[in-house]
Amino acid sequence: MGMERFVFVLLVLSCCSSSRFADGYDPIDPNGDITINWDFQSLDVKAANTYTVMVSIHNHQLYRHIERPGWRLSWSWAGKEVIWDARGAEATEQGDCSRVGGGSRPHCCQKRPVMADLLPGTPFNQQVANCCRGACCRPSPRTTSRPPPRSRWSSASTPPPGRAAARSPRRRGASTSACRGTRAATPPKVPPTRSKVDRNRHVQVLLTWRVTCSYSQYREARPQSCCVSLSTFYSSGIVPCPRCTCGCQGSPTSPQCVSGDEPAPPPPAGGGGDDDEPAAPLVRCSEHMCPIRVHWHVKVNYRRYWRVKVTVSNYNLVRNYSDRNLVLQHPNLRSLTQLFSFNYKPLVEYGTLNDTGMLWGIRYYNEMLLQDGNVQTEMILEKSEGEFTFSGGWAFPRRVYFDGHECVMPPADQYPALPNGAAAMWRRSLAAGACMVLPSFLALV
Repeated sequence: MGMERFVFVLLVLSCCSSSRFADGYDPIDPNGDITINWDFQSLDVKAANTYTVMVSIHNHQLYRHIERPGWRLSWSWAGKEVIWDARGAEATEQGDCSRVGGGSRPHCCQKRPVMADLLPGTPFNQQVANCCRGACCRPSPRTTSRPPPRSRWSSASTPPPGRAAARSPRRRGASTSACRGTRAATPPKVPPTRSKVDRNRHVQVLLTWRVTCSYSQYREARPQSCCVSLSTFYSSGIVPCPRCTCGCQGSPTSPQCVSGDEPAPPPPAGGGGDDDEPAAPLVRCSEHMCPIRVHWHVKVNYRRYWRVKVTVSNYNLVRNYSDRNLVLQHPNLRSLTQLFSFNYKPLVEYGTLNDTGMLWGIRYYNEMLLQDGNVQTEMILEKSEGEFTFSGGWAFPRRVYFDGHECVMPPADQYPALPNGAAAMWRRSLAAGACMVLPSFLALV
C-alpha cells in the first residue's frame, strides 16, 4: 500500500442525544454518550492523496464533563497513513518518520497516534475557529445557561481509522473524565454532514464516519472518590461517611493524608506535574479518606415546606475542582421551590418522573471548589401531601453524584431517626382525643 497523507481538523464539542450501547448503561443518564464524527472535507490528488478532515467530538452526557487539561483521542490507522499538519489539537508523539521522503517532516507518523486538546493560551495560528482549549466540553444541561464551547482540529491523512476510541486525558483513574469508562465501536459510515452557508444553500462533506462511546461504570473501575454524611434538626448526632470509604489510613491503596494541625502544602507548580498526569491526591486525614464529602442537613420544617442545606467539602489539598457539578436524586425534588447560590437543572429522562437534578456553581462566584474549601447551598421544597414524610429516611437523598461519580451513602439503618417516643406521643394523643400543640417536627411528618 502506498503512503497516504492527511490534513486533520479537530472539531466541535457540542451536546445532543444519541443511541447507547447495552453494556454502557447509566440509570440517571440512559441516553448519554460521546459521539466522534470524522468529516472528510476535501481530497488533493496532486498532493499524494492528501485529505483534509474535520473531527468533531460531541458530549451528549447530561452531567459528565471533560476536565483539564482536556480530552485525548486515539485510533489505529488501517494502512501507512501519516498526519502532515494539525490545527486545534496536536499529537503527543511524532514517532519515527524516517520512512517518509521529501523535504518536510510530518506532524505524526505513529501507527496509533494520540491527539491531545490544546491548552489555554495556545497561539492563534495553531487554532481553528471556535476552538475549545483546556477541557471545556461541558454536559448538555448547561446549554440552558450558557452555550457549550466548541473545538476544531484540522490535519492531513487518508481513509478513516481502522478503529477509534475516546480515552481519558489521565491515566490510572487519578481524576474524573467524561471519556473514561466508555466503550467505543468500529466507526460506521453515515450520511455526510451538511451545513448551511446562507438562507438558501447547504454544503456537505465528501463522507462522514462516526464513533459512539457510552459510559460504563464497570469499565471505568476507579476507586471511590466521594462520600455522603447526614444530619437533621431533630437529631443531635451526625451520621458520618462510612469508615474507610476511599481507603484506610496507612493502607497501600489509600491516598496520603495530612493531619488537622499540619499546614496545607503549597499548590504544585503547573497544577500537578505532567500535562496528562495530575498530582496524586493528598487529603486531610479522616475516617473516610475521601477527597470530596457531601453533607446533607435537614435544617427546618415548616407547615407546608422544609429546608435543606447541602455542603460540598474539598479535602484534597492539591487540587481545585473547576466546573464541578452535583447530581441529587430525591423524590421531592419535583417540588423544589427555591435554591440559593447554585444553578439547577432537573434531569427528566423517564417520562414525567422528576426526582433527579443537577446543581452547579455560578460563574465568577462559586464555580470552582478550592483546595481545602467548601461550597454551600440551601433548598426550600414544598411538601407533597401523601408522599412526603420524615419517617423512614424520606428526608435524605437516594443517590448523590459529584462530577459524574456516585458517592457512597451511609448504611440505611444509621440514618438519623425521629426522637424516641415521638410516634407513641402521636398515637396516645389520637386515642385520647386530646387537643395539643405538637412540636414542629411532628406536625406534618
